[in-house]
Order: sequence, then C-alpha cells, then structure tokens
Amino acid sequence: MQSDRYRRAAVLAAAVALPALVMSPLAQADDGGPVSLPPLRLRMAADDACATASTKTAESRSWKHQALQLSRSWQLSQGAGVTVAVVDTGVGLRSPALSGRVTAEGRAGEDCVGHGTFAAGLIAGAPLGNGAVTGVAPAARVLAVRGTDERGNASAALVADGIRSAVDDGAKVVYVGLALTSGAEELTRAVAYARGKDALVVAPAAPDVVPEGPDGKPDTRARKYWPAAVPEVLSVVDYGPAGTRPQDAPAVLAPDLAAPGDSVVGIGPEGSGHFIGSGSSLAAAHVAGAAALIRSYQPALSAADVSRRLLEAAYPDGVPKLDVYAGLTAVLPTRAPAAEAEAAPAHLPPAASDEPRERSLLLGGVALVVAVLVGAAMVIVPLGKRRGWRPAVRNRPSGAGAGHV
Repeated sequence: MQSDRYRRAAVLAAAVALPALVMSPLAQADDGGPVSLPPLRLRMAADDACATASTKTAESRSWKHQALQLSRSWQLSQGAGVTVAVVDTGVGLRSPALSGRVTAEGRAGEDCVGHGTFAAGLIAGAPLGNGAVTGVAPAARVLAVRGTDERGNASAALVADGIRSAVDDGAKVVYVGLALTSGAEELTRAVAYARGKDALVVAPAAPDVVPEGPDGKPDTRARKYWPAAVPEVLSVVDYGPAGTRPQDAPAVLAPDLAAPGDSVVGIGPEGSGHFIGSGSSLAAAHVAGAAALIRSYQPALSAADVSRRLLEAAYPDGVPKLDVYAGLTAVLPTRAPAAEAEAAPAHLPPAASDEPRERSLLLGGVALVVAVLVGAAMVIVPLGKRRGWRPAVRNRPSGAGAGHV
C-alpha cells in the first residue's frame, strides 16, 4: 500500500529548484546543484516502514527565515526557559537538532511517521552545520506528547488527553498538529483546562490535505476543525513564498493568523538530513515557536496576553500574517478604559426663604400697574387736549328750540 503523503509536498519536492517558488534557493547539494528533498508524511499505511534519516540536506536558508525576521528576533529572545508541548505523532529523541531538549511522555519519544519531529524542528530546532534549517525558538524545550497512534491516526480522545497532560507537565505553549472533524465538546473542555493553567494552545485551521467526503471524493467545503475552532485557540493557516495559498489547499473557515507553511524545509526523526512539507500544521508550528519567544522575553505576560500580541502585531492582510519581531516589540494600547474618578457626594444648599419671592412678586405687580397707568395716560392726555378738556356735547331731540341760536 502507498502511504498517505502530502500531495502538495510531493509536487514541491519535484520542483524545488524552480526559482519562482522560493525567495532563495530552497535546497542545494554541496556542488551547488539542485536537490529534491523527500516529502514529509502525515500518516502511514499498516505495512509502511517507519521514517528513516534523509540523505538530502538543504544548504541555503528557507524563505521562511526572511519572512519571519528570525535574525532580528533572536537578538531579543530565543525561547530559553519555555517548554512547548508537541501533541502529534511523537518527537524523535535521536534528532540532532533537538538533542538534549526533548522530554517525552510514554512512547512519544518515538516518531515512526516523522510529522511530530518535523513540527518540533520548526518550533525549536537548533541550527546545525551551516544553519540553513532552524526553528523559530531554538533555545526552547520540547515536550513530546502523542495525539495519534503509531501510524499517525488521530482521535479526539488522544488529543484532549495530550493537551491536559502537557499543561500538567508544565508546558506554557501547546502545539496541536492535527485538525479533526469531530470531538468538539471534548476538545473544548481540554482547551479550557489548558487556559486555566495559563497555557496557550495553537492548532491548524484545516488539515494539510483535502479530506475525503462520504462518497470518497475530495470534500472542498470550508468547515470547522477541532481544536482550532475553539475560540481560545490560535487557529493558523498556511501561505507560501508568493504570499498566497496553493489553489489545491484545503478550504479554511475564519482562521486567526497566517504563517509560512508551504514549501517548508525541516528535520526528520533521526539524522541531520532534511524533508520538505506543506500545510497549515506547519504554519501553526511557526506560530507556536513565536509564542515561545514572547513568553521567554516577557514572562509576566499571560497566555491571553501572548495571543493578543501575536494577533494585534500581525501584518495586516486578508488573514493577518505572523510578524515575530513585531510580536516581541510592539507597544499595544491598553484595552481597559481609564477608571472614572468617583463622584463626590452632592451637597444641596438650604432651601431659599419665601420672603424674597413674595417681595419680587409685589414689586412686579406694582410695576405692572404703573405701566398700565402710564399707557392709559399716553392715550387720554392727547385726546383731552384736542377737545380743550371739555366734555362732549350731547345731541338734542329734533324740533326742540328750532331756530334758536
């Protein structure tokens, strides 16, 4: 049987030498020629052999190094003192880039698939050789927790248990490399438990390959995936060197952040060789690494504060793009409104006496009378003058005293 591989990763691996796909050459052999890196796997068939060391090595820095401004960010923080849990397929303890910085729960120190180790390398891998491949927080510690079985098959119960056990063991950032279509209630409770322990959970907003529908055909609908759909989780989607997602990428529903996730080079569960992969799970790993840098640089910040910094300092776009350096240095406005001064108790003056009011009414009445008298005088006096101050003569009856002068 063939393994369930990243289809996009395989295509990119075959075309890795094309300069249009990357900001700088993605992989070169020692003689300067192009190198095709083996693709990263997501799950394995029952009869597939476990991942082995890659014999190919990238000699030039991946495009993500520049996109995330890692060189500037490392001048402030490299994630020392912070533990990031990787809830995935496990993390190989024999990987040189993570040597001495991985603690595993149970059998999570074995990674037959390779995906968990690859993600852990993106989060906290130290530079080896010429430093072409490195994680975002190369001084952070990794706690390996299984969220799948040995072949990479996930379940909500495994992921929920992994989140709880990770925060119980002191992880302040929890990376979940899985996007599940079920388990909403169980995973919501697990995330709430993590938040109660002041841990930030980061997860991909969609799976790395388009899922199959009930009819066996690709299901391209945008839908909720868990635990990313939980409001307190930072849900992350991928983008590539050109700043956009590939046309065949799985649809996403309202992601919080975008980060480099396509044509990404990383480590394997053993050896110093490299693999290439694509998908939102890899983008989420970069965000988890950025969270580790912030928690190391400003340890007094809560998980909610770190989440807010990553979101509000992100580069504005259709989906805001992760800006690691801005997340470390931005001065964000306070959310709480300024406290209003407590109002002093009101002091009412004593009731006014009625005497001034009565006096005012009396004076007003007198003034009104005077005004009326003056107005009347102005009419009567001129009329009297015209009549010589004589009373008007009454008309006599007709015929009385006729002819008398």
